[in-house]
Amino acid sequence: MEEMIFKKFILGTGEYLDKALKKGLGGVIFFSRDIESKKQFCTLIQGIKQKSGRKLFLSIDQEGGRVERTEKIHERYLSPRFAYEKGEEFLALQTEKIASELIEYGINLNFAPCSDVNTNPNNPIIGERAFSDNPEDVIKGVNLVSKIYSKKGIIPCVKHFPGHGDADKDSHKTLPRIDLPLTEMEEIHIKPFKNAIENGIEMIMAAHLHCTCFDKEVIPSSLSKNAIGYLRNKLNYKGVIISDDMVMQGVRQFGMLEALIMGINAGLDMFIFRDADKSTYEVIQELISAAKKDEKLKSKIEESDKRITKLIDKYC
Repeated sequence: MEEMIFKKFILGTGEYLDKALKKGLGGVIFFSRDIESKKQFCTLIQGIKQKSGRKLFLSIDQEGGRVERTEKIHERYLSPRFAYEKGEEFLALQTEKIASELIEYGINLNFAPCSDVNTNPNNPIIGERAFSDNPEDVIKGVNLVSKIYSKKGIIPCVKHFPGHGDADKDSHKTLPRIDLPLTEMEEIHIKPFKNAIENGIEMIMAAHLHCTCFDKEVIPSSLSKNAIGYLRNKLNYKGVIISDDMVMQGVRQFGMLEALIMGINAGLDMFIFRDADKSTYEVIQELISAAKKDEKLKSKIEESDKRITKLIDKYC
């Protein structure tokens, strides 16, 4: 149970990373703070792999443009929207370059592409990270990028289900409310995710959004039985579902242990925490204690473990 629970987490670097790796941590996520040079970053990843001794998700947010972690090493790539506007050939070429670079470092999971349809021009967090404000264009961009990553041996993770494009607030700072009927969500925002599932996507990131079409009560989609259940039951998704960063304000208000339990019971498989610090390590230990006393929770963890292990074995 302890190993299965640690495997559910992808943590950033920090003073408790080595301890978590020894316990069976599922993966590590890298940020700009971790990357000073190509040689240094490759050495860091090799050291982490040796300390773990297990198959690991070695992950990054490398979308291009605003969300890119290697800006100290080279000039930025174009953001997804601007790359897509230059044509599919340009987008494919840029994605090939990003994928080749990530493979060289030792990365096997990229939290990209964004499948959000940016319908709100005042969206403070998505904007040019989305391929378009048109779902059909987003579908084309997502399919092209995902296929290149998969072919190169990198897991693409589409995000941020059920769609962050209509938000008028930043989920890093608060819990945005998306007040659209389900029919509109399906026709626009969920459509690229549905298409990605039909094309075999193997990882989806759930957003910290309150979508009223799923829950009248204020619950983030990432912790919602209705939103995650929609993915599993309506869209028939069999792959891994991972949360957005659990330190974001959009989810912190629920209490860390309670949020983890809610997420697991809703059907979430994995969690991201940007820091391997004391509080994160301790809440994982608290989750282990809670699972030992709760048969339903234990059963959900075992169910998730099969999906996580299948993905790790395929790519890592």
